Amino acid sequence: MEVDLQQCLRVAREAALAAGAIIKQNFGSGQLGIQQKSSHVDLVTETDKRCEEVIQSMLQQHFPQHKFIGEESAAANGGQVELTDAPTWMVDPLDGTTNFVHSYPFTCVSIGLSVKRQPVVGVVYNPMLGELAAAAHGLGATLNDQPMQVSSTQDLRAALFATEVGTMRSPETVAAVFDRIQTLTANMRSVRCCGSCAINLVGVACGRLDAFYEVGFGGCWDVAAGVCILREAGGQVLDPAGGPWDVMSRRVLASNAHLGPAVAQLLAGCKTSSEEPPAPAAAAAVAGSSQDS
Repeated sequence: MEVDLQQCLRVAREAALAAGAIIKQNFGSGQLGIQQKSSHVDLVTETDKRCEEVIQSMLQQHFPQHKFIGEESAAANGGQVELTDAPTWMVDPLDGTTNFVHSYPFTCVSIGLSVKRQPVVGVVYNPMLGELAAAAHGLGATLNDQPMQVSSTQDLRAALFATEVGTMRSPETVAAVFDRIQTLTANMRSVRCCGSCAINLVGVACGRLDAFYEVGFGGCWDVAAGVCILREAGGQVLDPAGGPWDVMSRRVLASNAHLGPAVAQLLAGCKTSSEEPPAPAAAAAVAGSSQDS
């Protein structure tokens, strides 16, 4: 199936702007229809659901043969999703729901298109800050229509990284999360947590951050768009163990063109939790060889 990436990007932008208008209209309204998903920190609102309906309708109108994976529809199906080589839209209609609930303005729409299991189109729109990041494979990345690129930082000690604490709260997982944060903070300049995986990826793409990692986020909808944008801005994407990245792994390490392997080496020495998604076999092999050396 031939895919017109420019048309896909145009429609994705239109869908993101439409959903962003809904988010902005409801931001701070106090009437959000908040529900818990897996825990008291894993939330969904009526705005999440409405935005996904609008985005899915627009995408299916223009691309009826494409497949669709949305965060809220996946949750309704018990979290089970299947990815093939076919063109597949991966959508987080409101990334940063907790931020949205607390009127913290780091929330966004994330719309990515995967072809042959690789992100080839990405749009991330933060309606509260008025920032729209967009990219398509081979066409470069823009922020509000201006070209963007990753930072040039090469020294870990001068690097600013980001991560998130996630939604799992068992002692084992909390210990692993903060062991990673402690290890990287001891070797890098500082850490930031904005509450949105997609916004963090864009932060690396536009040079505000030098690296970002997260283990155990919700699913492919969190990262597909941001990874496309980052790659088109000159960045690199790895598994946190240092090997190849898999869009379905629920693991990601993003960096500028220089720091990915060094950050992965630090992460390889950190604690892991039995509740967290394990490294894919190829990535685990890379981690093991780097620890042996």
